[in-house]
Amino acid sequence: MTPAAGCGRAEPVTNDGVRAMAVPMTRMAQGPGPGQARRLLAPVGALAGVGAAFALVALVDPNHPGHYPVCPLYGFTGIYCPGCGGLRCAHAVASGHLGTALHDNAMAVVGFAAFAAFWVYWVLRARKGLPTAVRLAPKWWWAIGVAAAVFTVVRNLPFGAFIAP
Repeated sequence: MTPAAGCGRAEPVTNDGVRAMAVPMTRMAQGPGPGQARRLLAPVGALAGVGAAFALVALVDPNHPGHYPVCPLYGFTGIYCPGCGGLRCAHAVASGHLGTALHDNAMAVVGFAAFAAFWVYWVLRARKGLPTAVRLAPKWWWAIGVAAAVFTVVRNLPFGAFIAP
């Protein structure tokens, strides 16, 4: 410790002359507290919303006409969009029929798995008080768009009937 210039009191100084500062422990560093519950509200709320949607689709079977509206693109053109079969897929996932879900909309199954992985990441980061934003480079957004376009084209061609709903 050396006296600070001009004030006559001692301050911590490292070997290279740079002042060191004491950093107080925060509540987060001491362990879980009321702030942690607040940080987990968003991911728990999102899971509750998704769970409620899956529960509705599990209870009200989209394979029976009249419960849900018809896809506008399919209704007007007869072409399956990337989302066509998504409700039937969600019903199959909620019922534990993964093979049927993959047939109804394989892209939605991938989306459900991606959401589950992101949700776990979100909870773990929020629990620790770390930033939870996921930034994808533009090349990944382009890749997702191209995959959706290829999926849409293939499922509407005769050889892609195995992935059509």
